[in-house]
Amino acid sequence: MSIGAPWQTPQSTPELVDWLRLIRSQNIGPHTFWGLLSKYGDAAEALQALPELARRGRRRTVKLATENDAARELEQIEKYGAKPIAIGQSGYPPLLAQVESPPPFLTVMGDASIASARTIGIVGARNASASGRKMADLMAQGLGRHGVTISSGLARGVDTYAHKASLETGTVAVTAGGINRIYPKENTDLYHQIAEFGAVVSEMPFDAEPVARFFPRRNRLISGMSAGVVVIEAAARSGSLITARFALEQGREVFAVPGSPLDQRAQGTNGLLRNGATLVQTPEDVLEGIESQFNDPAGMTFPFASATSHSVEAASAYGSNEPENNPQAVTEAILELLSPTPIQIDDLARLSGIHIAAVSAAVLELEIEGQATRHPGGGVSAE
Repeated sequence: MSIGAPWQTPQSTPELVDWLRLIRSQNIGPHTFWGLLSKYGDAAEALQALPELARRGRRRTVKLATENDAARELEQIEKYGAKPIAIGQSGYPPLLAQVESPPPFLTVMGDASIASARTIGIVGARNASASGRKMADLMAQGLGRHGVTISSGLARGVDTYAHKASLETGTVAVTAGGINRIYPKENTDLYHQIAEFGAVVSEMPFDAEPVARFFPRRNRLISGMSAGVVVIEAAARSGSLITARFALEQGREVFAVPGSPLDQRAQGTNGLLRNGATLVQTPEDVLEGIESQFNDPAGMTFPFASATSHSVEAASAYGSNEPENNPQAVTEAILELLSPTPIQIDDLARLSGIHIAAVSAAVLELEIEGQATRHPGGGVSAE
């Protein structure tokens, strides 16, 4: 795996603390984490550079997670009976490691290595019909009998039935809050069963509340650790469709179970089918659509890469072949091109005539300074 610059999985507790400090610092998500690691070489150097980057922008200051903050979180994780896993360490879901800007750090209850390359996500309506619940049960059981692990989000409805049906064959629940925040509470017993026989996974800080803005991040992990996603009942605007969108962006297969046009819970799934998702009605349909990738996992994976860390070869695709010698001028030029409408890094490079690597570095600084926002799919807009 390469992100355009050398990096090494933390080999010691101090290195793990630095990684945890960086990802828990203000305004630092996975994308910015990997951009900083690419730019500065390691987490410790990035942490030292962040205050100056913030001072040059609108934020003026940045709240860094302290060593005590990171050490306390690691202690809380251990006391709770969970464990931290950094990318590259044993147990980190292999397909998740290969999406763009993967979470550098996960907290796990159970055995996350159960999320192998033979993992399929099953998601759907919280207010699932009896038919939808039965379909979730049949899909999860049938896929499990063929050695497939099921990933889902521990939500009411389809998620719950998919998890229950795959407890014996392998299931992974991804939570939107900290590993110790069980949501919904009615699934507390199920949570503990999954932790015993499968795995519960979170990228959020310990004790973080599962608030609305964290659910898309949960959905990205469900699709990221899966070879494909099956959607069973989803309204026209639902979280399940967000999961499907992430799956497409990650190069995963999207399957949908058709439903009655008279049922509001089928509008989203039927819409997926109209837009090219694969229609499935049985576990065998899913296996048929994905078996070639299961047989050759290397054929479906991608070297994970932050858009801020292109190689020299990729950088020369746009702009001059000479290195940029005025980073401040580059940053100002890119900021002038940004608007509230997201634009891709490649387009910024083409329009500005500046190396894509220099553009990416400028965007990274603008993100940290609070003057740019990164969007799913790689788009960038003015803050």
